[in-house]
Amino acid sequence: MSDIVSKSASDTASKKSWFKGLKSEFKKIMWEDRKTITKQTTAVVVISLILGLVITVIDTILQFGIDFIVKL
Repeated sequence: MSDIVSKSASDTASKKSWFKGLKSEFKKIMWEDRKTITKQTTAVVVISLILGLVITVIDTILQFGIDFIVKL
């Protein structure tokens, strides 16, 4: 029974130590300002939309070509 109690206590101490380490690592993070994040997010969304459009056009052209060949 004492093994179970001591094991539980060491697990709790280990978890507390892990969370303390995690907290200290989060304090080291250099967060970007809102303006930079907004610009980067906008760039990612715009590029994703453009890439999606390009893929759609290529897919449509290929599908049209395949359908044309099959009908021959």
